[in-house]
Amino acid sequence: MPLARRLSPAALALAAAVALLPGLSACQRDAAPEAGAPSATAAERSQDPAANRIEDDVRTLADDRMQGRETGTPGYDLAAEYAAERFADAGLVPGGEDGGWFQRVPLLRATIAAESARFGVRLGDEATTLDFQHQFLPMANFNRPEAAIDAAAVFVGQAVHAPALGHDDFAGLDLRGKVAVMFGGAPERFDDTRRAFHASLAEKLRGVAERGAAGAVLVSTAADEVRTPWARSAAAWDRPSMRLRGADGRGIDTWPELQVVARVSAAAADTLFAGGDRSAAQLADQARAGTLRGFDMPVRLSLAVHTRVEPLDSRNVVGLLHGGDPAVADEYIVHTAHLDHVGIGIEVDGDAIYNGALDNALGVAIMTEAARELAAADEAPRRPQLFVAVTAEEQGLLGSQWFARHPTISDGALVANINIDMPVLTAPSRDVVPIGVEHSSLKAVVDAAAREIGVKVSPDPFPEEAVFVRSDQFSFVREGIPALYLDGGIEAADPDRDPKVSATWFMRNCYHRPCDQADLPINYDDAARLARLSARIAQGIADADARPAWNDGDFFGEHFGGQAPAGGIEP
Repeated sequence: MPLARRLSPAALALAAAVALLPGLSACQRDAAPEAGAPSATAAERSQDPAANRIEDDVRTLADDRMQGRETGTPGYDLAAEYAAERFADAGLVPGGEDGGWFQRVPLLRATIAAESARFGVRLGDEATTLDFQHQFLPMANFNRPEAAIDAAAVFVGQAVHAPALGHDDFAGLDLRGKVAVMFGGAPERFDDTRRAFHASLAEKLRGVAERGAAGAVLVSTAADEVRTPWARSAAAWDRPSMRLRGADGRGIDTWPELQVVARVSAAAADTLFAGGDRSAAQLADQARAGTLRGFDMPVRLSLAVHTRVEPLDSRNVVGLLHGGDPAVADEYIVHTAHLDHVGIGIEVDGDAIYNGALDNALGVAIMTEAARELAAADEAPRRPQLFVAVTAEEQGLLGSQWFARHPTISDGALVANINIDMPVLTAPSRDVVPIGVEHSSLKAVVDAAAREIGVKVSPDPFPEEAVFVRSDQFSFVREGIPALYLDGGIEAADPDRDPKVSATWFMRNCYHRPCDQADLPINYDDAARLARLSARIAQGIADADARPAWNDGDFFGEHFGGQAPAGGIEP
Protein backbone atom coordinates (compact mmCIF):
# COMPACT_ATOMS: atom_id res chain seq x y z
CA MET A 1 0.00 0.00 0.00
CA PRO A 2 1.29 3.48 -0.80
CA LEU A 3 2.61 5.91 1.76
CA ALA A 4 -0.62 7.87 1.45
CA ARG A 5 -2.18 5.45 3.90
CA ARG A 6 -1.27 6.93 7.26
CA LEU A 7 -2.28 6.30 10.81
CA SER A 8 -5.35 8.36 11.66
CA PRO A 9 -5.66 10.07 15.07
CA ALA A 10 -7.89 7.20 16.20
CA ALA A 11 -5.35 4.62 15.10
CA LEU A 12 -2.55 6.56 16.75
CA ALA A 13 -4.48 6.67 19.98
CA LEU A 14 -4.94 2.90 19.80
CA ALA A 15 -1.22 2.46 19.12
CA ALA A 16 -0.39 4.60 22.13
CA ALA A 17 -2.68 2.49 24.29
CA VAL A 18 -1.04 -0.67 22.95
CA ALA A 19 2.38 0.63 23.92
CA LEU A 20 1.24 1.06 27.52
CA LEU A 21 -0.07 -2.47 27.96
CA PRO A 22 1.86 -4.39 30.62
CA GLY A 23 4.64 -6.52 29.20
CA LEU A 24 4.03 -5.50 25.58
CA SER A 25 7.19 -4.76 23.66
CA ALA A 26 8.18 -4.35 20.04
CA CYS A 27 8.66 -8.09 19.74
CA GLN A 28 5.47 -9.05 21.59
CA ARG A 29 4.49 -12.38 20.10
CA ASP A 30 0.75 -11.73 19.88
CA ALA A 31 1.29 -8.65 17.74
CA ALA A 32 4.37 -9.35 15.64
CA PRO A 33 7.74 -10.94 16.36
CA GLU A 34 11.08 -9.32 15.91
CA ALA A 35 12.87 -10.07 12.66
CA GLY A 36 14.17 -13.61 12.55
CA ALA A 37 11.78 -15.04 15.15
CA PRO A 38 9.72 -18.06 14.08
CA SER A 39 6.16 -17.33 13.01
CA ALA A 40 3.09 -18.77 14.68
CA THR A 41 2.57 -21.03 11.67
CA ALA A 42 6.15 -22.09 11.01
CA ALA A 43 6.09 -24.99 13.47
CA GLU A 44 2.84 -26.56 12.34
CA ARG A 45 1.06 -26.30 9.02
CA SER A 46 -2.64 -25.68 8.65
CA GLN A 47 -4.98 -28.57 7.98
CA ASP A 48 -6.39 -26.52 5.08
CA PRO A 49 -4.51 -27.10 1.78
CA ALA A 50 -5.59 -23.64 0.62
CA ALA A 51 -3.94 -22.05 3.65
CA ASN A 52 -0.74 -23.97 2.95
CA ARG A 53 -0.68 -22.87 -0.69
CA ILE A 54 -1.11 -19.25 0.38
CA GLU A 55 1.70 -19.60 2.91
CA ASP A 56 4.03 -21.09 0.29
CA ASP A 57 3.31 -18.20 -2.07
CA VAL A 58 3.90 -15.58 0.62
CA ARG A 59 7.19 -17.14 1.64
CA THR A 60 8.36 -17.22 -1.97
CA LEU A 61 7.27 -13.70 -2.90
CA ALA A 62 8.64 -12.27 0.34
CA ASP A 63 11.95 -14.12 0.07
CA ASP A 64 15.17 -12.09 -0.07
CA ARG A 65 15.72 -13.34 -3.63
CA MET A 66 12.94 -11.00 -4.74
CA GLN A 67 14.88 -8.04 -3.29
CA GLY A 68 11.70 -6.32 -2.10
CA ARG A 69 9.95 -6.47 -5.53
CA GLU A 70 10.48 -2.81 -6.38
CA THR A 71 9.00 -1.81 -9.73
CA GLY A 72 11.58 -1.83 -12.49
CA THR A 73 14.05 -4.16 -10.76
CA PRO A 74 15.09 -7.75 -11.49
CA GLY A 75 13.47 -8.73 -8.20
CA TYR A 76 10.09 -7.51 -9.40
CA ASP A 77 10.53 -9.30 -12.72
CA LEU A 78 11.33 -12.54 -10.88
CA ALA A 79 8.16 -12.10 -8.82
CA ALA A 80 6.13 -11.48 -11.99
CA GLU A 81 7.38 -14.72 -13.54
CA TYR A 82 6.46 -16.59 -10.36
CA ALA A 83 2.98 -15.03 -10.29
CA ALA A 84 2.39 -16.13 -13.89
CA GLU A 85 3.40 -19.69 -13.00
CA ARG A 86 1.00 -19.69 -10.06
CA PHE A 87 -1.84 -18.34 -12.22
CA ALA A 88 -1.28 -21.19 -14.65
CA ASP A 89 -1.20 -23.74 -11.83
CA ALA A 90 -4.46 -22.30 -10.49
CA GLY A 91 -6.21 -23.07 -13.78
CA LEU A 92 -6.15 -19.67 -15.49
CA VAL A 93 -5.15 -19.03 -19.08
CA PRO A 94 -2.99 -16.11 -20.24
CA GLY A 95 -4.92 -12.83 -20.29
CA GLY A 96 -2.18 -10.40 -21.18
CA GLU A 97 -0.94 -8.94 -24.44
CA ASP A 98 -0.13 -11.04 -27.51
CA GLY A 99 -1.53 -14.18 -25.93
CA GLY A 100 0.87 -14.08 -23.00
CA TRP A 101 0.69 -13.54 -19.26
CA PHE A 102 1.94 -9.95 -19.20
CA GLN A 103 0.81 -6.43 -19.97
CA ARG A 104 3.52 -3.85 -20.58
CA VAL A 105 3.17 -0.78 -18.37
CA PRO A 106 5.18 2.19 -19.75
CA LEU A 107 6.64 4.41 -17.05
CA LEU A 108 8.96 7.31 -16.42
CA ARG A 109 11.35 7.08 -13.47
CA ALA A 110 12.63 10.36 -12.02
CA THR A 111 15.39 11.12 -9.53
CA ILE A 112 16.17 14.57 -8.14
CA ALA A 113 19.67 16.01 -7.64
CA ALA A 114 20.35 17.57 -4.24
CA GLU A 115 22.99 20.02 -5.45
CA SER A 116 20.56 21.90 -7.71
CA ALA A 117 17.64 22.13 -5.31
CA ARG A 118 16.84 25.65 -4.06
CA PHE A 119 14.12 27.27 -1.96
CA GLY A 120 14.41 30.98 -1.23
CA VAL A 121 11.94 33.22 0.59
CA ARG A 122 12.09 37.02 0.14
CA LEU A 123 10.13 39.49 2.28
CA GLY A 124 10.93 43.01 1.24
CA ASP A 125 14.70 43.36 1.47
CA GLU A 126 15.13 40.26 3.66
CA ALA A 127 15.96 36.92 2.07
CA THR A 128 15.99 33.46 3.69
CA THR A 129 17.18 30.22 2.16
CA LEU A 130 15.66 26.98 3.40
CA ASP A 131 17.88 23.98 4.00
CA PHE A 132 17.45 21.11 1.55
CA GLN A 133 16.28 17.86 3.15
CA HIS A 134 15.85 19.31 6.63
CA GLN A 135 13.45 22.14 5.76
CA PHE A 136 12.29 21.47 2.21
CA LEU A 137 12.13 18.68 -0.35
CA PRO A 138 11.47 19.32 -4.04
CA MET A 139 9.40 16.88 -6.02
CA ALA A 140 10.57 15.46 -9.32
CA ASN A 141 9.71 17.36 -12.50
CA PHE A 142 8.83 14.79 -15.16
CA ASN A 143 8.65 17.36 -17.96
CA ARG A 144 12.05 19.10 -17.93
CA PRO A 145 15.47 18.33 -16.41
CA GLU A 146 16.09 21.90 -15.19
CA ALA A 147 13.24 23.87 -13.70
CA ALA A 148 13.19 27.12 -11.74
CA ILE A 149 10.73 29.83 -10.82
CA ASP A 150 10.86 33.19 -9.04
CA ALA A 151 7.34 34.45 -8.40
CA ALA A 152 4.87 35.95 -5.98
CA ALA A 153 3.08 33.54 -3.65
CA VAL A 154 -0.62 33.09 -3.05
CA PHE A 155 -2.05 31.05 -0.19
CA VAL A 156 -4.88 28.76 -1.26
CA GLY A 157 -5.77 27.09 2.05
CA GLN A 158 -6.14 23.37 1.35
CA ALA A 159 -6.66 23.93 -2.40
CA VAL A 160 -10.15 22.43 -2.23
CA HIS A 161 -12.83 23.25 -4.79
CA ALA A 162 -16.10 21.65 -3.61
CA PRO A 163 -19.01 23.88 -4.64
CA ALA A 164 -21.55 21.16 -3.82
CA LEU A 165 -20.40 21.50 -0.21
CA GLY A 166 -20.31 25.29 -0.32
CA HIS A 167 -16.52 25.44 -0.22
CA ASP A 168 -14.06 27.02 -2.64
CA ASP A 169 -10.50 27.80 -1.51
CA PHE A 170 -9.79 29.51 -4.84
CA ALA A 171 -12.62 32.07 -4.66
CA GLY A 172 -11.40 35.57 -5.45
CA LEU A 173 -7.76 34.53 -6.01
CA ASP A 174 -5.61 35.02 -9.09
CA LEU A 175 -3.09 32.16 -9.34
CA ARG A 176 -1.74 32.97 -12.80
CA GLY A 177 2.05 32.86 -12.84
CA LYS A 178 2.26 32.55 -9.07
CA VAL A 179 3.35 29.88 -6.60
CA ALA A 180 0.33 28.32 -4.88
CA VAL A 181 1.04 27.62 -1.20
CA MET A 182 -1.25 25.08 0.45
CA PHE A 183 -1.84 22.74 3.34
CA GLY A 184 -2.77 19.09 2.93
CA GLY A 185 -6.05 17.51 3.88
CA ALA A 186 -9.57 18.87 3.57
CA PRO A 187 -12.06 20.55 5.92
CA GLU A 188 -13.07 18.34 8.82
CA ARG A 189 -16.76 19.11 8.28
CA PHE A 190 -16.66 17.10 5.03
CA ASP A 191 -17.82 13.50 5.23
CA ASP A 192 -15.08 10.86 5.14
CA THR A 193 -15.49 10.12 1.43
CA ARG A 194 -15.35 13.70 0.21
CA ARG A 195 -12.63 14.65 2.66
CA ALA A 196 -10.41 11.84 1.40
CA PHE A 197 -11.08 12.68 -2.24
CA HIS A 198 -10.31 16.38 -1.81
CA ALA A 199 -7.26 15.62 0.35
CA SER A 200 -5.55 13.92 -2.60
CA LEU A 201 -2.39 15.76 -3.62
CA ALA A 202 -3.15 14.93 -7.25
CA GLU A 203 -6.49 16.73 -7.01
CA LYS A 204 -4.81 19.75 -5.41
CA LEU A 205 -2.08 19.99 -8.03
CA ARG A 206 -4.62 19.56 -10.81
CA GLY A 207 -6.69 22.37 -9.31
CA VAL A 208 -3.88 24.90 -9.05
CA ALA A 209 -2.47 23.97 -12.48
CA GLU A 210 -5.86 24.51 -14.12
CA ARG A 211 -6.00 27.98 -12.55
CA GLY A 212 -2.66 29.04 -13.98
CA ALA A 213 -0.25 28.51 -11.11
CA ALA A 214 3.39 28.18 -12.14
CA GLY A 215 4.51 26.36 -9.00
CA ALA A 216 3.16 24.81 -5.83
CA VAL A 217 4.33 24.37 -2.24
CA LEU A 218 2.76 21.89 0.18
CA VAL A 219 3.30 22.97 3.78
CA SER A 220 3.44 20.24 6.43
CA THR A 221 1.77 20.72 9.79
CA ALA A 222 2.60 19.25 13.17
CA ALA A 223 -0.37 16.89 12.78
CA ASP A 224 0.93 15.72 9.39
CA GLU A 225 4.31 14.92 10.90
CA VAL A 226 2.83 12.93 13.76
CA ARG A 227 1.44 10.58 11.12
CA THR A 228 4.49 10.68 8.85
CA PRO A 229 7.59 12.16 10.50
CA TRP A 230 9.50 14.61 8.32
CA ALA A 231 12.72 12.75 9.12
CA ARG A 232 11.37 9.63 7.41
CA SER A 233 10.60 11.53 4.22
CA ALA A 234 13.93 13.37 4.37
CA ALA A 235 15.87 10.13 4.73
CA ALA A 236 14.28 8.78 1.53
CA TRP A 237 14.68 11.93 -0.58
CA ASP A 238 16.79 10.16 -3.21
CA ARG A 239 14.33 7.33 -3.91
CA PRO A 240 13.00 7.57 -7.49
CA SER A 241 9.40 8.44 -8.22
CA MET A 242 7.39 7.26 -11.22
CA ARG A 243 4.57 8.26 -13.54
CA LEU A 244 2.85 6.56 -16.44
CA ARG A 245 4.33 7.31 -19.86
CA GLY A 246 2.09 8.20 -22.79
CA ALA A 247 2.56 7.23 -26.45
CA ASP A 248 4.33 10.58 -27.02
CA GLY A 249 6.93 9.70 -24.38
CA ARG A 250 5.64 12.31 -21.95
CA GLY A 251 4.41 11.70 -18.45
CA ILE A 252 0.70 11.30 -17.76
CA ASP A 253 -0.78 13.46 -14.97
CA THR A 254 2.45 15.41 -14.50
CA TRP A 255 1.05 18.96 -14.92
CA PRO A 256 3.77 20.58 -17.05
CA GLU A 257 2.36 24.00 -16.14
CA LEU A 258 3.88 23.63 -12.68
CA GLN A 259 7.59 24.43 -12.96
CA VAL A 260 8.50 23.39 -9.41
CA VAL A 261 6.54 21.59 -6.70
CA ALA A 262 8.06 21.33 -3.23
CA ARG A 263 7.25 20.37 0.33
CA VAL A 264 8.18 22.41 3.40
CA SER A 265 8.56 20.97 6.91
CA ALA A 266 6.36 22.10 9.79
CA ALA A 267 9.44 23.49 11.52
CA ALA A 268 10.10 25.86 8.60
CA ALA A 269 6.48 26.74 7.84
CA ASP A 270 6.44 30.11 9.61
CA THR A 271 9.20 31.33 7.29
CA LEU A 272 6.69 31.25 4.44
CA PHE A 273 4.07 33.17 6.38
CA ALA A 274 6.43 35.92 7.58
CA GLY A 275 4.86 39.36 7.37
CA GLY A 276 1.37 38.05 8.05
CA ASP A 277 -0.81 38.26 11.14
CA ARG A 278 -1.20 34.51 11.75
CA SER A 279 1.23 31.67 12.33
CA ALA A 280 1.29 28.54 10.19
CA ALA A 281 -0.34 26.58 13.02
CA GLN A 282 -3.19 29.09 13.32
CA LEU A 283 -3.77 29.02 9.57
CA ALA A 284 -3.76 25.21 9.54
CA ASP A 285 -6.38 25.07 12.29
CA GLN A 286 -8.62 27.47 10.37
CA ALA A 287 -8.13 25.52 7.14
CA ARG A 288 -9.17 22.23 8.72
CA ALA A 289 -12.22 23.93 10.21
CA GLY A 290 -13.13 25.26 6.77
CA THR A 291 -13.18 28.88 7.95
CA LEU A 292 -10.02 30.11 6.26
CA ARG A 293 -9.95 32.19 3.10
CA GLY A 294 -6.96 32.37 0.79
CA PHE A 295 -4.90 35.51 0.31
CA ASP A 296 -2.00 37.00 -1.59
CA MET A 297 1.17 36.51 0.45
CA PRO A 298 3.73 39.27 1.05
CA VAL A 299 6.64 36.93 0.25
CA ARG A 300 8.23 36.04 -3.06
CA LEU A 301 9.49 32.49 -3.58
CA SER A 302 12.49 31.31 -5.59
CA LEU A 303 12.46 27.56 -6.32
CA ALA A 304 14.63 25.26 -8.41
CA VAL A 305 15.04 21.53 -9.03
CA HIS A 306 17.12 19.31 -11.29
CA THR A 307 15.56 15.98 -12.27
CA ARG A 308 16.95 13.00 -14.15
CA VAL A 309 14.10 11.30 -16.01
CA GLU A 310 14.39 7.98 -17.85
CA PRO A 311 11.88 5.66 -19.52
CA LEU A 312 11.13 2.36 -17.84
CA ASP A 313 8.84 -0.55 -18.63
CA SER A 314 7.26 -2.82 -16.04
CA ARG A 315 4.60 -5.52 -16.27
CA ASN A 316 1.20 -6.39 -14.94
CA VAL A 317 0.55 -10.15 -14.72
CA VAL A 318 -2.86 -11.05 -16.19
CA GLY A 319 -4.74 -14.34 -15.98
CA LEU A 320 -8.15 -15.09 -17.49
CA LEU A 321 -10.98 -17.40 -16.49
CA HIS A 322 -13.57 -17.68 -19.26
CA GLY A 323 -17.22 -17.26 -18.36
CA GLY A 324 -19.91 -19.82 -19.01
CA ASP A 325 -22.62 -17.64 -20.57
CA PRO A 326 -22.11 -16.19 -24.08
CA ALA A 327 -24.80 -13.59 -23.37
CA VAL A 328 -22.50 -11.81 -20.88
CA ALA A 329 -19.14 -12.88 -22.32
CA ASP A 330 -18.15 -9.22 -22.77
CA GLU A 331 -18.69 -8.22 -19.11
CA TYR A 332 -15.53 -8.83 -17.10
CA ILE A 333 -14.97 -8.91 -13.35
CA VAL A 334 -11.39 -7.89 -12.57
CA HIS A 335 -9.53 -9.02 -9.43
CA THR A 336 -6.45 -7.06 -8.39
CA ALA A 337 -3.63 -7.24 -5.87
CA HIS A 338 -0.39 -5.33 -6.20
CA LEU A 339 2.75 -7.38 -6.69
CA ASP A 340 5.31 -4.63 -6.10
CA HIS A 341 6.77 -3.40 -2.83
CA VAL A 342 9.43 -0.79 -2.01
CA GLY A 343 12.62 -2.76 -2.64
CA ILE A 344 15.87 -2.10 -0.81
CA GLY A 345 16.13 0.84 1.56
CA ILE A 346 17.67 2.17 4.73
CA GLU A 347 19.09 -0.63 6.86
CA VAL A 348 17.16 -1.42 10.05
CA ASP A 349 18.71 -3.85 12.55
CA GLY A 350 21.04 -5.15 9.87
CA ASP A 351 18.31 -5.72 7.27
CA ALA A 352 17.88 -3.49 4.19
CA ILE A 353 15.46 -5.65 2.16
CA TYR A 354 11.85 -4.54 2.48
CA ASN A 355 10.22 -7.88 1.69
CA GLY A 356 6.56 -6.81 1.85
CA ALA A 357 5.04 -10.06 3.15
CA LEU A 358 1.75 -8.50 4.20
CA ASP A 359 2.12 -5.62 1.74
CA ASN A 360 1.30 -7.29 -0.55
CA ALA A 361 2.63 -10.81 -1.10
CA LEU A 362 -0.29 -11.99 1.04
CA GLY A 363 -2.83 -10.17 -1.13
CA VAL A 364 -1.43 -11.71 -4.33
CA ALA A 365 -1.45 -15.18 -2.74
CA ILE A 366 -5.07 -14.80 -1.60
CA MET A 367 -6.15 -13.58 -5.04
CA THR A 368 -4.41 -16.55 -6.67
CA GLU A 369 -6.20 -18.96 -4.34
CA ALA A 370 -9.54 -17.30 -5.15
CA ALA A 371 -8.76 -17.89 -8.84
CA ARG A 372 -8.05 -21.56 -8.10
CA GLU A 373 -11.38 -21.97 -6.33
CA LEU A 374 -13.32 -20.38 -9.19
CA ALA A 375 -11.46 -22.41 -11.81
CA ALA A 376 -12.18 -25.64 -9.93
CA ALA A 377 -15.92 -24.98 -9.56
CA ASP A 378 -18.33 -27.47 -11.14
CA GLU A 379 -19.91 -24.65 -13.14
CA ALA A 380 -18.00 -21.73 -14.60
CA PRO A 381 -19.23 -18.31 -13.46
CA ARG A 382 -21.46 -16.70 -16.09
CA ARG A 383 -19.26 -13.65 -16.55
CA PRO A 384 -15.53 -13.97 -17.29
CA GLN A 385 -12.93 -13.07 -14.68
CA LEU A 386 -9.56 -11.35 -14.99
CA PHE A 387 -6.89 -11.70 -12.30
CA VAL A 388 -4.25 -8.98 -12.36
CA ALA A 389 -1.12 -8.78 -10.19
CA VAL A 390 -0.39 -5.11 -10.77
CA THR A 391 2.87 -3.21 -10.74
CA ALA A 392 3.77 0.24 -9.36
CA GLU A 393 1.02 0.50 -6.76
CA GLU A 394 3.57 1.91 -4.34
CA GLN A 395 4.34 4.62 -6.89
CA GLY A 396 0.75 5.86 -7.00
CA LEU A 397 -1.53 3.04 -8.26
CA LEU A 398 0.12 3.22 -11.69
CA GLY A 399 -0.20 -0.41 -12.82
CA SER A 400 -3.89 -0.58 -11.98
CA GLN A 401 -4.48 2.84 -13.52
CA TRP A 402 -2.92 1.63 -16.77
CA PHE A 403 -4.99 -1.56 -16.77
CA ALA A 404 -8.23 0.27 -15.94
CA ARG A 405 -7.64 2.63 -18.87
CA HIS A 406 -6.15 0.02 -21.22
CA PRO A 407 -7.60 -3.41 -20.33
CA THR A 408 -6.15 -6.33 -22.24
CA ILE A 409 -9.55 -7.57 -23.35
CA SER A 410 -10.09 -6.87 -27.04
CA ASP A 411 -13.73 -5.98 -26.60
CA GLY A 412 -16.23 -5.75 -23.80
CA ALA A 413 -16.09 -3.89 -20.53
CA LEU A 414 -14.91 -4.16 -16.96
CA VAL A 415 -17.99 -4.19 -14.73
CA ALA A 416 -16.60 -4.68 -11.21
CA ASN A 417 -13.34 -4.80 -9.30
CA ILE A 418 -12.37 -6.82 -6.23
CA ASN A 419 -9.07 -5.63 -4.74
CA ILE A 420 -7.00 -7.15 -1.93
CA ASP A 421 -4.21 -5.10 -0.41
CA MET A 422 -2.25 -5.70 2.78
CA PRO A 423 -4.71 -7.68 4.91
CA VAL A 424 -3.01 -7.62 8.31
CA LEU A 425 -3.92 -11.16 9.39
CA THR A 426 -1.60 -11.40 12.39
CA ALA A 427 -4.36 -12.27 14.88
CA PRO A 428 -7.29 -14.62 14.17
CA SER A 429 -10.64 -12.95 13.59
CA ARG A 430 -14.29 -13.88 13.13
CA ASP A 431 -15.04 -11.32 10.45
CA VAL A 432 -13.96 -9.45 7.33
CA VAL A 433 -14.02 -5.76 6.41
CA PRO A 434 -15.21 -5.05 2.84
CA ILE A 435 -14.28 -1.41 2.36
CA GLY A 436 -16.33 0.65 -0.07
CA VAL A 437 -19.34 -1.67 -0.43
CA GLU A 438 -21.69 1.04 0.80
CA HIS A 439 -21.22 2.93 -2.48
CA SER A 440 -22.76 0.38 -4.84
CA SER A 441 -24.94 -2.68 -5.30
CA LEU A 442 -21.90 -4.80 -4.39
CA LYS A 443 -22.97 -4.63 -0.73
CA ALA A 444 -25.84 -7.06 -1.27
CA VAL A 445 -23.53 -9.48 -3.06
CA VAL A 446 -20.93 -9.29 -0.28
CA ASP A 447 -23.54 -9.81 2.45
CA ALA A 448 -24.94 -12.89 0.68
CA ALA A 449 -21.48 -14.36 0.09
CA ALA A 450 -20.49 -13.80 3.72
CA ARG A 451 -23.60 -15.63 4.92
CA GLU A 452 -22.74 -18.59 2.70
CA ILE A 453 -19.16 -18.68 3.98
CA GLY A 454 -20.27 -18.14 7.57
CA VAL A 455 -18.24 -15.03 8.29
CA LYS A 456 -19.39 -11.78 9.83
CA VAL A 457 -19.14 -8.52 7.87
CA SER A 458 -17.81 -5.57 9.90
CA PRO A 459 -17.65 -1.89 8.97
CA ASP A 460 -14.37 -0.10 8.35
CA PRO A 461 -12.86 0.48 11.83
CA PHE A 462 -11.07 3.65 10.72
CA PRO A 463 -13.36 5.33 8.15
CA GLU A 464 -11.54 8.64 8.62
CA GLU A 465 -8.50 7.10 6.88
CA ALA A 466 -10.70 6.61 3.78
CA VAL A 467 -8.46 3.90 2.34
CA PHE A 468 -11.07 3.29 -0.37
CA VAL A 469 -9.35 6.02 -2.41
CA ARG A 470 -5.84 4.86 -1.52
CA SER A 471 -5.39 1.49 -3.14
CA ASP A 472 -5.80 -0.06 -6.58
CA GLN A 473 -9.58 -0.23 -6.50
CA PHE A 474 -9.63 3.55 -6.86
CA SER A 475 -8.12 3.29 -10.34
CA PHE A 476 -11.27 1.44 -11.39
CA VAL A 477 -13.57 3.75 -9.45
CA ARG A 478 -12.08 6.66 -11.42
CA GLU A 479 -13.17 4.88 -14.60
CA GLY A 480 -16.73 4.58 -13.26
CA ILE A 481 -16.44 0.90 -12.28
CA PRO A 482 -17.97 -0.20 -8.94
CA ALA A 483 -15.28 -1.70 -6.72
CA LEU A 484 -14.56 -3.02 -3.26
CA TYR A 485 -11.47 -3.54 -1.14
CA LEU A 486 -11.43 -6.77 0.90
CA ASP A 487 -9.56 -6.41 4.18
CA GLY A 488 -8.93 -8.53 7.25
CA GLY A 489 -11.25 -8.69 10.22
CA ILE A 490 -11.28 -6.76 13.51
CA GLU A 491 -13.33 -9.02 15.81
CA ALA A 492 -11.07 -11.31 17.86
CA ALA A 493 -11.43 -15.07 17.62
CA ASP A 494 -8.78 -15.48 20.32
CA PRO A 495 -9.30 -13.50 23.55
CA ASP A 496 -5.55 -13.09 23.94
CA ARG A 497 -4.98 -11.56 20.50
CA ASP A 498 -6.83 -8.49 19.26
CA PRO A 499 -6.77 -7.96 15.46
CA LYS A 500 -7.13 -4.19 15.79
CA VAL A 501 -4.20 -4.05 18.20
CA SER A 502 -2.11 -6.28 15.95
CA ALA A 503 -2.94 -4.27 12.84
CA THR A 504 -2.14 -0.99 14.55
CA TRP A 505 1.14 -2.41 15.84
CA PHE A 506 2.06 -3.46 12.32
CA MET A 507 1.25 -0.04 10.85
CA ARG A 508 3.29 1.65 13.52
CA ASN A 509 6.31 -0.66 13.46
CA CYS A 510 6.58 -2.73 10.26
CA TYR A 511 4.66 -0.94 7.50
CA HIS A 512 7.16 -0.18 4.71
CA ARG A 513 10.00 -1.50 6.87
CA PRO A 514 12.17 -4.61 6.72
CA CYS A 515 10.20 -6.41 9.45
CA ASP A 516 7.24 -6.85 7.09
CA GLN A 517 8.45 -10.34 6.26
CA ALA A 518 7.25 -13.91 6.27
CA ASP A 519 8.15 -14.64 9.89
CA LEU A 520 5.24 -12.50 11.09
CA PRO A 521 2.53 -14.62 12.78
CA ILE A 522 0.26 -14.64 9.74
CA ASN A 523 -2.99 -16.53 10.23
CA TYR A 524 -3.21 -18.48 6.99
CA ASP A 525 -6.56 -20.07 7.84
CA ASP A 526 -8.05 -16.56 7.87
CA ALA A 527 -6.26 -15.93 4.56
CA ALA A 528 -7.87 -19.03 3.04
CA ARG A 529 -11.27 -17.87 4.31
CA LEU A 530 -10.72 -14.48 2.68
CA ALA A 531 -9.87 -16.23 -0.61
CA ARG A 532 -13.07 -18.29 -0.42
CA LEU A 533 -15.08 -15.17 0.30
CA SER A 534 -13.49 -13.34 -2.63
CA ALA A 535 -14.33 -16.23 -4.93
CA ARG A 536 -17.91 -16.39 -3.66
CA ILE A 537 -18.35 -12.64 -4.15
CA ALA A 538 -17.00 -12.94 -7.68
CA GLN A 539 -19.38 -15.83 -8.38
CA GLY A 540 -22.29 -13.74 -7.11
CA ILE A 541 -21.37 -10.79 -9.33
CA ALA A 542 -20.80 -13.08 -12.29
CA ASP A 543 -24.13 -14.91 -12.01
CA ALA A 544 -26.36 -11.91 -11.28
CA ASP A 545 -28.81 -10.80 -13.95
CA ALA A 546 -27.57 -7.19 -13.86
CA ARG A 547 -24.06 -5.84 -13.70
CA PRO A 548 -23.14 -3.88 -10.51
CA ALA A 549 -24.30 -0.26 -10.28
CA TRP A 550 -23.53 2.76 -8.14
CA ASN A 551 -26.14 3.65 -5.55
CA ASP A 552 -28.38 6.58 -6.40
CA GLY A 553 -26.84 9.83 -5.21
CA ASP A 554 -23.48 8.25 -4.42
CA PHE A 555 -20.51 10.64 -4.65
CA PHE A 556 -18.42 8.30 -6.80
CA GLY A 557 -21.34 7.47 -9.07
CA GLU A 558 -21.93 11.17 -9.63
CA HIS A 559 -18.28 12.12 -9.98
CA PHE A 560 -17.05 9.20 -12.11
CA GLY A 561 -19.97 6.95 -13.00
CA GLY A 562 -21.98 9.30 -15.16
CA GLN A 563 -24.88 9.77 -12.74
CA ALA A 564 -26.63 13.12 -12.73
CA PRO A 565 -25.75 14.94 -9.50
CA ALA A 566 -28.53 15.31 -6.96
CA GLY A 567 -30.23 18.69 -7.27
CA GLY A 568 -28.32 19.43 -10.45
CA ILE A 569 -25.26 20.62 -8.49
CA GLU A 570 -21.86 19.73 -9.89
CA PRO A 571 -19.90 17.43 -7.52
